[in-house]
Amino acid sequence: MTGKRKAALLTVLLILLIDQISKIWIKTHFTLGESISVTGWFKILFVENNGMAFGIEVLGKLFLSLFRIAAIALIGYFLYKLTGKKGSYKYGYIVCIALIFAGAAGNIIDSLFYGLLFSESTYRSVAVFLPAGGGYAPFLYGKVVDMLYFPLFGFYWPQWVPFVGGEYFEFFRPVFNIADSAISVGVIVLILFYRNTFSKSFSELFPTKSK
Repeated sequence: MTGKRKAALLTVLLILLIDQISKIWIKTHFTLGESISVTGWFKILFVENNGMAFGIEVLGKLFLSLFRIAAIALIGYFLYKLTGKKGSYKYGYIVCIALIFAGAAGNIIDSLFYGLLFSESTYRSVAVFLPAGGGYAPFLYGKVVDMLYFPLFGFYWPQWVPFVGGEYFEFFRPVFNIADSAISVGVIVLILFYRNTFSKSFSELFPTKSK
């Protein structure tokens, strides 16, 4: 096993471990919607969603789960091929791809298995691990656990502002998890520092046949 493959594997395992421990702890200790304030601008807030990163929902749950599985398989294969080439790519680039893969895998674990392993979380009751009556949803239909909430600041729009006048604006509103964070960090660093490297590596590892 190459050193870069070991680095990628360590990154993936570390992110998955932190992500799943935090999700399982929240799921089995918080009722849905329960929150605690860590600081004035950081809260732990338990929510669940059927969608993608930061609670974005598109199309159906089954489609999302299958799409995630396909995406993870593609990214995983890309990472495997990438780390098999000795000395070709920097460790920072490898870690970026590993972060994206780990984040995607962390959320798909929720979708695949949480519905089978836990009872349903409600606003009055905490979920139970391996309930006697079975889980709250079938395979592929589990909900993703989110808990990190950063309401940095907020204000009411002036009444004269079109469409949103008088409404409360809050930044940053989305609630997310460690897996979402890993994906976001990986993508941002990739865009800022490794765009050319990504294009080069993709064309090298998956060359297109010339006509």
